Amino acid sequence: MRLPLFLLGEVLYPGEPLPLHIIEERYREMTSYCINRKQPFGMLCMNEVRMATVGCSARIHRVIHKYDDGRMDIMVVGERRFRCLALHKDNLYLTGDISWIQDSDPSVERGSLERVIAQHMRLLEMAGREIHPGLYESAVCVSWIIGRNAGLTLEQRQELLEMNAEKIRIEFLIAHLEKFIPRIERTRALREKIMTNGHFKDFPPKDD
Repeated sequence: MRLPLFLLGEVLYPGEPLPLHIIEERYREMTSYCINRKQPFGMLCMNEVRMATVGCSARIHRVIHKYDDGRMDIMVVGERRFRCLALHKDNLYLTGDISWIQDSDPSVERGSLERVIAQHMRLLEMAGREIHPGLYESAVCVSWIIGRNAGLTLEQRQELLEMNAEKIRIEFLIAHLEKFIPRIERTRALREKIMTNGHFKDFPPKDD
């Protein structure tokens, strides 16, 4: 199968919503093409060093706003992972021959699942975010839900996307959160100590 490709310094997961501001002419043309044909495009992460070969297809959920100069704001939702096998420059935008990726093993131990969910809920609580337990229960793959906001670097997000089994992804997230959460707790404790010890009354600075 061939997909139009959108190269961005982001990693998209299946089921993840992502707002995009379409500026470049090539992506305006690509977006119009996908809207008219009601088909997805492929998102691949690209940084200063390389372009990933594993990405996620994105379905345009809605057009938020169209500007007079042709720019537009859209909301996309990730659908399926794919591997890019070959690139083509037949159009203003890139297209790629792709193959869809299926998990080799969808199973995961209940204990590991409960552990990573508890870790993630703790992280969200620390960040002051609202917790929705039902979100985990309805997810086909909990790893895609947690991976969205688990404090992963861009490289870690791509690494997670490329893992081919839910069990492996859950183990990866557990190991990451075991290190990440204590760092956040220490940072928060330090900030609270600085704010209350009388020496740095303006730290952190208040918004005007």
